[in-house]
Amino acid sequence: MLFNSIDFAFFLPIVFILYWFVFNKSLKAQNAFLLLCSYIFYGWWDVRFLSLIAFSSLVDYSIGRKLSHTEAEGKRKILLFLSLAINLGFLGVFKYYNFFAESFADAFSLMGKNIDAARLNIILPVGISFYTFQTLSYSIDVYRRKLQPSSDIISFFTFVSFFPQLVAGPIERATNLLPQFERNRQFDYAKAVDGMRQILWGLFKKIVIADNCAMLVNDIFANYTEYSGSTLLLGAFFFAFQIYGDFSGYSDIAIGCARLFGFNFMRNFAFPYFSRDIAEFWRRWHISLSTWFRDYLYIPLGGSKGGSYMKLKNTFIIFIVSGFWHGANWTFVVWGFLNALFFLPLLLAASNRNNIDTLAKGKLLPSFKELLGVVSTFALTLLAWIFFRAADISTAFAYIDGIFSKSFFSIPEIDIKTLVFVLIHIVLLLMVEWLQREKEHGLEFKNLSIPKPFRWSMYIMLSFYLLTFGIFEETEFIYFAF
Repeated sequence: MLFNSIDFAFFLPIVFILYWFVFNKSLKAQNAFLLLCSYIFYGWWDVRFLSLIAFSSLVDYSIGRKLSHTEAEGKRKILLFLSLAINLGFLGVFKYYNFFAESFADAFSLMGKNIDAARLNIILPVGISFYTFQTLSYSIDVYRRKLQPSSDIISFFTFVSFFPQLVAGPIERATNLLPQFERNRQFDYAKAVDGMRQILWGLFKKIVIADNCAMLVNDIFANYTEYSGSTLLLGAFFFAFQIYGDFSGYSDIAIGCARLFGFNFMRNFAFPYFSRDIAEFWRRWHISLSTWFRDYLYIPLGGSKGGSYMKLKNTFIIFIVSGFWHGANWTFVVWGFLNALFFLPLLLAASNRNNIDTLAKGKLLPSFKELLGVVSTFALTLLAWIFFRAADISTAFAYIDGIFSKSFFSIPEIDIKTLVFVLIHIVLLLMVEWLQREKEHGLEFKNLSIPKPFRWSMYIMLSFYLLTFGIFEETEFIYFAF
C-alpha cells in the first residue's frame, strides 16, 4: 500500500479510530491490532512475501531468547552468526544473486570465455533492505548485552513490521522502538496534531515536488543523447530535488503516522541541502542508515582509532557498502566511492566535524563563505546523483560528457511554463525549510506563537497546492526499489 494512494487515505483513519477507541483497553490488544494492520499494509502489495518477513521475525526473536539463556561466548557467537547468515542470506538471494551471476559472466567474457549466467526469475521484496537491517540491529544489540531480549512475541513481530516504517524506514533501532511497544501509550493531542502537520508537509514534498520533478527527469535521462548540456544539467538538478522530496517526504509521512499512534521515530533528514560540506551533508541525509553503518560497521572495523590510514580505509568501506546497499548495480558503488572521495580532503585536514551546528543559526541569511560552502556541497552531490540515477556506468559518463559540451550555454529545451512551474515550487520548498531549519520539519510550530487563523490559512493553502498541483497517479517511492 502506498502512502500517496486512495487506499491508504481510507486505511489510516480506520486504523487510527479502531486503535484509540476500540483496542485502547489493552496494550496487548493494541499491539496485536497494529501487527494485523501492518501485515495487511504489506500484503496489499504482495501477500506471498508475508511469510518472508514473518520467518525473519521468528528467527531473530528465537535467537534473542536463546542469547538470553547462555553465557558461553562461543555459543553466543554461533547464534549471532546464524542471525547474520539467515538475514543477509535472504537479502543476498533476492537482491544480489542476479547481479553477482551477471558480473561473474561478464568477467569471464573479458578473458575470452563466454559462460551462461543462471538468473533467478524473482522479484525483490519491498522493504527487505530496511527490515533486515532493523532485525540485525536487534540481534547485534542483544549479543552485545546493550538490550534485553523481548519476551513478548507480538511486540517483537510488530516492531519488525510496524507499517509506517516497514518499507522505507527510518531504520529504527530496537533500543529506541521496541520498548515503546512494551509500555502503555496514551493519546497525546499535541503530538497527534504535529504528526498531521508532518504528514501534510511530507505529502507536499512527494506529490508536488518529487512527482512533478520526476516527469522532467524521466524524460531527460531516458533521452539524454537528444538534449543540450544546459538541459542535462537541469535534469540532474531536478533529480536532486526529486529524490529529496520523494525520500524525505516518505520519512515525514512515516514519522507523522507513528506520532498519531503515540510512537516516536528517529529523525531521518535534517535539511541536508543546507550543508556546508559533504560531512555535514551525510550527518543530515538518511540519518538512520548513516548512523547504522557507523555503529554496526565503521566502529567494529576499528573506526578512527588506528590513525589516518584506518580512518580512510574504513570511510571508503562504509561509503561503498552504503552504495551497494542501495542497489545491485555498479552505478551505486561508484556513487558511494565518489562520496568517499569528496570526504577525503575533510578527513586529511581533520575538518570533517567543523560544521555540526545549524547553518546561520539565529540569523536570517548565511555569510558569503557559508553560502559558498552550501553551493559547493550541492554541486558535488549533484555530480554523484547522476551516477545514482543513470541506468549504467557508461550512461552516467555520457550524461556528464553531454553536460560539458558546447551546448552547455544554450537555452534549455524545456517548455518555459513547465520550467517556471517546477522552479517556483522548489523555491517555495527551500524558503519554508530555510525558515524552519532549526526545527524538526517544515511545519513544526512548537514554541512559535503563530495565531490560529494564520496556521489554518497555511493548512488550507498547502492542501490547495496538493489538490491543484499534485500528481495523483500513485507513483511509487524511489526507495521502494532498495
